[in-house]
Amino acid sequence: MTEFELPIRQDLIGHTPYGAPQQSVRARLNVNENPFPPSVALREALALAVSSASENLNRYPDREAEQLRSSLSAYIERESGVRIGVDRIWAANGSNEIMSQIFSAFGGPDRSALTFPPTYSMYPEYSRNSFTQLLTVDRDINFEIDVEEASQAINELRPTLVLIASPNNPTGNAISLHDLETIIQCACRTGGLVIVDEAYAEFRRDIDSTAVRLLDKYPNVIVTRTLSKAFGFAGGRVGYCLTSTPAIVHSLMLVRLPYHLSALTQAAAITALAHDFELKEQVSILRAQRNLIVSELQAMGLDVAPSDANFVFFGTFPNRHAIWQGLCDHGVLIRETGPDHWLRVSVGTPEENQFFLDSLREVIRSSR
Repeated sequence: MTEFELPIRQDLIGHTPYGAPQQSVRARLNVNENPFPPSVALREALALAVSSASENLNRYPDREAEQLRSSLSAYIERESGVRIGVDRIWAANGSNEIMSQIFSAFGGPDRSALTFPPTYSMYPEYSRNSFTQLLTVDRDINFEIDVEEASQAINELRPTLVLIASPNNPTGNAISLHDLETIIQCACRTGGLVIVDEAYAEFRRDIDSTAVRLLDKYPNVIVTRTLSKAFGFAGGRVGYCLTSTPAIVHSLMLVRLPYHLSALTQAAAITALAHDFELKEQVSILRAQRNLIVSELQAMGLDVAPSDANFVFFGTFPNRHAIWQGLCDHGVLIRETGPDHWLRVSVGTPEENQFFLDSLREVIRSSR
């Protein structure tokens, strides 16, 4: 074969694709999935919906996903008690695509985005891929955002985008609505959009603490969510955003790929949303299991970050990789992410969680 040097962008050279290990182990607790598979009733409903949608696979899908957006509007009203019109809702292939569209529409070479690490590891990639300058203000020792420091940075740096994950990944803690409002007000004065990443919102301890409640109050807010976590729809790849104004949705439409959500995806997502009553029971179990894990880790003498998500961030370990590897050897896969000395475990089934806790005790004992 003739030698050929790929003309790849220089800024991509040396980077590795985003991802987490996908190993076959007894307890896979590393990517914050809902551990409960769809019920028989939901699987049967999904089969019917997909079969019906397949009758028209020779035609392009609804480009605007109107029915799906209507279903999302009804779900948010049930879940958060807030009515958001269809013209202020947008859907895509996971909240990752929503974020990518936000950066495509509002980022760029002459724009900047402000984040608060440790936080979601994809934010730098969204910035890199859209040639948006990434600015950071570190969280404090308790992984909280210093609102005064954040406001000062917004006033001085005037970022176009301010990204706040709440609950935050990987630490699990949520920002209060009071602190969030302060940041939103500051960004509004400087012409910045505030994107509140609520991928884990259904697991929050305070059911009223969602940024959805601020959408009618401020013109510069986007709340992103997903069906991947609480809904157990990670394989379906559906995310969405709720916005302050229809103009934001129109801006995202400008950069979306044509017919980006397949007819099968839309049909399956609408069906999943209609079965959200199953979600409530699962979320209740996962919240209780999360609290149990927190208590057990604390009883082991470990530091544990408060969690409003379906995962727990814990430490600290002189050699966290040794603990991670020891758990992996036992058949437990968790995530080695965030600051040194800390680890993150997803909440699994009660049996998986107990196996994780028993294995961790053994690994810690062996490491001493």
